[in-house]
Amino acid sequence: MKQFKLVVVALFALLTLGSINAQDENNPWAVSFGVNIVDYYNPSQDFIDQALDHVGSSDWNFLPSVSRITAEKYLNKGFSLQLAGSLNKITHIMEGGDADFFYYSVGANVKYDLNNLFGHTGWFDPFVYLGGEYVSVDSEGEGMFGVGIGFNTWFTEKFGLNFQHGSKFGFADKVGDHIQTSLGLVFQFGGTDTDGDGVYDKKDACPEVAGLEEFNGCPDSDGDGIKDSDDACPNTAGLAAMNGCPDADGDGVADKDDMCPNDIGTEANKGCPDADGDGVVDKDDKCPSSAGPSENNGCPWPDTDGDGVLDKDDKCPNEAGVASNNGCPEIKKVEEGTFSEPILFNFGKSSFKAGVTQQLDGMVGVMNEFVDSEFDINGHSDSTGTKALNLLLSDKRANAVKDYLVKNGVKASRLTAKGFGEDQPTASNSTAAGRAKNRRVEVKANN
Repeated sequence: MKQFKLVVVALFALLTLGSINAQDENNPWAVSFGVNIVDYYNPSQDFIDQALDHVGSSDWNFLPSVSRITAEKYLNKGFSLQLAGSLNKITHIMEGGDADFFYYSVGANVKYDLNNLFGHTGWFDPFVYLGGEYVSVDSEGEGMFGVGIGFNTWFTEKFGLNFQHGSKFGFADKVGDHIQTSLGLVFQFGGTDTDGDGVYDKKDACPEVAGLEEFNGCPDSDGDGIKDSDDACPNTAGLAAMNGCPDADGDGVADKDDMCPNDIGTEANKGCPDADGDGVVDKDDKCPSSAGPSENNGCPWPDTDGDGVLDKDDKCPNEAGVASNNGCPEIKKVEEGTFSEPILFNFGKSSFKAGVTQQLDGMVGVMNEFVDSEFDINGHSDSTGTKALNLLLSDKRANAVKDYLVKNGVKASRLTAKGFGEDQPTASNSTAAGRAKNRRVEVKANN
């Protein structure tokens, strides 16, 4: 047993010589072969005595041969599944020589690589695990729960040392709680590197073309620090700001896109200069010293009448006007008062006389021209009939006019219709001609 402890110490000393290549998606499989120690302890002991039992060797059970084999598959995000089997010869339970039977166990553990929490050290790969096993001793067996710690350290990319230490707890009290410690050689495999550039295919963005690790295995042919797939000029060294292309005149426009590669210009002008800054390059600018729009070949638009409305937008370019009227003189508001002609109606009805609709259409045109003006529509009647009937009839006549105007595009909110009956005649009701004039509607602008 003393010799075995010396071997353990020697193997631990090798930790500082290895460089870590933790099992991961690049080397997803691993197998190990080694030895194991089974150490029984009394669950009724206090914590300190159990801790001392963990490190003490007086009651270790050890079979001097390959007695533990594992196979592992990396899952994801630091987790691995381990299948393990072990054999041992039990000669010590509570003291030396108090037992003589064989021990075996088979089970599965889920391992978690602690480097995912602490960061990779470059030489040490610790883990924790938990799982379950079937354990048999002296023809008695039961399922047991296991938990523990361990580490891997790698001497080469594929080959290393595995150490695992943990406790097993039973439920049927057939085997007994105990500690199992194992030490063995571990081999990981499964990773491929088709192009031999040192970047595994699973992480190699260009698995069939040798490249650089900093570019996930993709090449940089011109050596300008920009991988070929992102390099607009992969065979000519250039600048990162130019997507790997050169810029001879240093104006920020790559030579391949620069229409004036030897003259400093602007990106907006594809590398060409623009002396007046109007966005039209000098070679295309008919007025290179005066800023103007491209629509006018770089020349400013004229304003012949000086009214602030450019000729291209001015409907009256030779007559000063206002912008609100497209450069033409401002239209006067409709004058307050009555439209020149009243609207006449048939006797005893709210229907228009012949020709009135033409008169109303003219009103619609005026009202739509003066959209900010409001209008009063006042209805009247002659004195034939009662006052009450005449008032009602005059109101119907006013609303008949309003309805016609609204139907033809005038907003109702701009119109106020009201009847005044026979109280405001404009001619004598003693004659038929006078009464015809009194059967009317008057429309007045209300500014």
